[in-house]
Amino acid sequence: MQKRDYYEVLGLERTAQLEDVKKAYKKLALKYHPDRNPGDATAEEQFKVCSEAYGVLSDPEKRRRYDQFGHAGMEGAGAGFNDVGDIFSHFNDIFSDFFGGGGMGGGQQRRRRDGPQPGADIRTVLRLELTEAVFGAKKEVELAHPSPCELCQGSGAKDGQLSPCTTCGGKGQVSHARGPFLLSSTCPSCQGRGMMPKDSCPSCRGSGEVQIQRKVKVTIPAGIDHGQTLRVPGQGQAGRRGGQSGHLYVTVDVSEDERFERQGHDLYHELRVPFPVAALGGEITIPTLDGERAKASIPQGTQPGQTVVVEGFGVPRLDGRGRGNLIAVVQIDVPSKLSSKAKSLLKELRGELEE
Repeated sequence: MQKRDYYEVLGLERTAQLEDVKKAYKKLALKYHPDRNPGDATAEEQFKVCSEAYGVLSDPEKRRRYDQFGHAGMEGAGAGFNDVGDIFSHFNDIFSDFFGGGGMGGGQQRRRRDGPQPGADIRTVLRLELTEAVFGAKKEVELAHPSPCELCQGSGAKDGQLSPCTTCGGKGQVSHARGPFLLSSTCPSCQGRGMMPKDSCPSCRGSGEVQIQRKVKVTIPAGIDHGQTLRVPGQGQAGRRGGQSGHLYVTVDVSEDERFERQGHDLYHELRVPFPVAALGGEITIPTLDGERAKASIPQGTQPGQTVVVEGFGVPRLDGRGRGNLIAVVQIDVPSKLSSKAKSLLKELRGELEE
């Protein structure tokens, strides 16, 4: 059966903004939610369809592909869902916003948080010289962030002794009646864990975390550009209770260079050419970022602003397909001081040129 247009499913124009998408989905999710329509297979199917539409239209990249290619552009993009539980797991954040923190029943959002918890990702900025970005480097990144307390192993409890939370009775969730619905949210006392320390850990004072400082070695690939981000797996914050560590994301900030300017995979250099060489032509030496000296021919009558291209002395491509070029932009070097003989010769030349 042919799929319905996602904009039609949510009742939206194709120019709808993200906030409009969220509002439309909220309205339909409330209407077709399984807790509101127990045992209604048709409502559950409608809930899945509108959730699938929201999953595409709320994601800028998926929406761009859908607008361009339709449903064919979603093949392999993870737009569909297996069941209602799959929807809850994908949209836990938006259901928390809609339904007060715990979703609407079904047991999907009432999981206790006393199991393994993944660590948070860390983002940082790394300053690089142009040569480091072009040719690659190995750098150390200094990080300061919370980490599970070693003394209590992240439990927050002295000697690891925990007892059920008195606020939620150990469930990790508290319920609130709102009209015909029973809504649940994370327990404010135990933060959803369901357990509380009998006595607080003296190291972390019951929080389960301490501030640490550490260094991480990062390999910078040759050819990385300003503003690009590297992902270093497993170097984020450590997880709790056996959970996986988060990732480290390093955004590159490349300093300006006095001699070279990068544009894509090419390097630009302002080349000072003596007036006689520009007028008569000749061979000149051009400095490169590699530290070598490249020779290039200057054609007779070269004008200011003309370029000389030295192939293969630019920026390496990240995919390994060679390097860009070094492009020298000619600036005519006119001497500011002249000897008497030089002045005489230039006057003679001017007369010759004006004839």
